[in-house]
Amino acid sequence: MRAFAGEVRTHDLGVADVAAELYHKGMAPVIVFTGVTSPTTRARMPRGEAVHYRERALELGVADSAVLLESRATNTGENIEFSKAVLAEAGVQVSSVLLVSKPYEERRSYAMMRKLWAEVEVVCASTPMGLEEYADSIGDARMVIDMIVGALQRVLVFPGLGLAIEQEVPSAVRDAYERLCVEGFTSRLLPADAAPRPRGSGLADKGAGPGVNS
Repeated sequence: MRAFAGEVRTHDLGVADVAAELYHKGMAPVIVFTGVTSPTTRARMPRGEAVHYRERALELGVADSAVLLESRATNTGENIEFSKAVLAEAGVQVSSVLLVSKPYEERRSYAMMRKLWAEVEVVCASTPMGLEEYADSIGDARMVIDMIVGALQRVLVFPGLGLAIEQEVPSAVRDAYERLCVEGFTSRLLPADAAPRPRGSGLADKGAGPGVNS
């Protein structure tokens, strides 16, 4: 059986919109919305991300019986592990997962799924929009760039921490990441004691970002 999993720590309802659209296309019989709040979502989703996703999906016509809720996860690793437990408790046998996330999180989410739930087939999906359109939809371009920088850092360091599979990252992308870090787009980087910092970022003792596995 194929199931959806809604990505954690997101600050828009696009995850729910995409999941509902795919559900109505008959691409999965079960949706799991997963995640509590984070510093970037607390104001927008005070009852928890998974709860707000579920409410949005029901508004869009998804059957209540098709939705499972996981409202404890605080990072992507917990999204995966806790969703597995929720599905098992509900008696749902899963062979493949359509993992719905923010547009810039697809690579990290895929890499972590392949590592932490290797026995299922995984395909990623997100709202189809470009960077400028996405930033406009969020209303905070700096936060979006901070989130993109943090997501790429995790793509780079999580394989070494045993949390994700390796992925090729082009040198031009690595160079852009370094430049953005130096320019101060660092609020979503991992703490200094959890992962290497880019050269010149000046963050050796700040510990600015969320914990490992976020």
